[in-house]
Amino acid sequence: MRPVRQSGHAGNPDAGIGILFAFENPLPSAEADAEVFITTARYLARLAPRARLHVPMRDQAACAALGKATGLTVVRAWAPLGPAVLRHLMCGLTIVCRRAFRQADLVYTRNLWIAWMAIRFGQRVVFDHYRPWPDQIPPLRRWLHRLMSHPRFILNICHSDYTRRKYLELGVPAARLRCIHNGFEPERLDARPSSEAARQALSIPPAARTIVYTGRINQRKGLDVVIEAARLLPDRLFILVGSYGDGPIEEKARPLPNVRIVPFQPPETLGLYVAAADVLLIPPSLQPLTRFGSTVLPLKLFFYMASGRPILAGDTPDVQEILRHGVNACLCQPDSPSALAEAVRQMTDDPTLRARLAEAALAESRTLTWEARATRIMTAISERLNAPADPVMRWQASQWRLYRRQCWRWLKHLLRTGSPILPPSGP
Repeated sequence: MRPVRQSGHAGNPDAGIGILFAFENPLPSAEADAEVFITTARYLARLAPRARLHVPMRDQAACAALGKATGLTVVRAWAPLGPAVLRHLMCGLTIVCRRAFRQADLVYTRNLWIAWMAIRFGQRVVFDHYRPWPDQIPPLRRWLHRLMSHPRFILNICHSDYTRRKYLELGVPAARLRCIHNGFEPERLDARPSSEAARQALSIPPAARTIVYTGRINQRKGLDVVIEAARLLPDRLFILVGSYGDGPIEEKARPLPNVRIVPFQPPETLGLYVAAADVLLIPPSLQPLTRFGSTVLPLKLFFYMASGRPILAGDTPDVQEILRHGVNACLCQPDSPSALAEAVRQMTDDPTLRARLAEAALAESRTLTWEARATRIMTAISERLNAPADPVMRWQASQWRLYRRQCWRWLKHLLRTGSPILPPSGP
């Protein structure tokens, strides 16, 4: 392995930290993980001018268009666009051959394979992801511990304290784990219409008590409980925005006249639905977190807080990190249609409560912008680059026992369901 070159940060502070952002999927993309990674990269690049983005793209013209849209210098990965497994494999195998890799002070990635390859070839790594991989794929636990205990592994940026605790339990040094929540862009709310104007534009009756959900419409988002609550509240209008076709949720909603399914919307139109809402809804369900592992602290939460509309969500471990019942949101029992219906009834009947919760959430949102996130991340990176070596914790007998038990449980789950993601509450 080659030695790590002296960083611009340590050797020449005026040069700034040279960051190579490595993303493994083609861009642009409507996926939330792409939005988080690329938005973070855009704002970090303002603090680290020697930043580049390594990403698989169709051709150089696509790279130029992406560079213009993001303001980042784009390095086209030596990887095919498909199939996905081959694309991911080649992104990791070939990034180590690039000049941008050798010139960078660190690689910033959300991909474990790329992180491992970068460390193997002498580069430092910052990892940024929302998933608690030690719990979700237990056979990776030992490997994850070794990866994140390596001297060149600088930082694991977790999107929630829920995820940070899972890595802490794994034995990763605490100094390498930071919970830095996601954010929103205030510019998206600059031209926010009034509620009356938004309702008129969307043909929503002025007096309708309206509950709005925005995001992907599928069963992984916990929307079943919303459909059942809508059955109990025929005099309330539920608008679910983000349909990509005719799926199970759309089918369940079809017989209900008080449920409106709306296709995926661009940001400028999405703002109309948010402004028209009496209540903004994060489906109160543990399913996205514990069954599918696909959502931890949904991205929409931060945009909702800044919208000036009141939020209704589930009393779940991840959401509790940001939202507090009766303070800046209404939290109800998860996976209970009756509890959700009662919470909706209470909020839509009480404009004073809605105004108080919305005002508190709006005030707190001012520290949850993408710019603020980038500043926190850069501060953490700078601290870590100048920090002394961390003591590495060896696994104790109890951790080995947990590892074997969780691997056996994961294997049974995989054989039974075909899913490699182990739910925390599974059998």
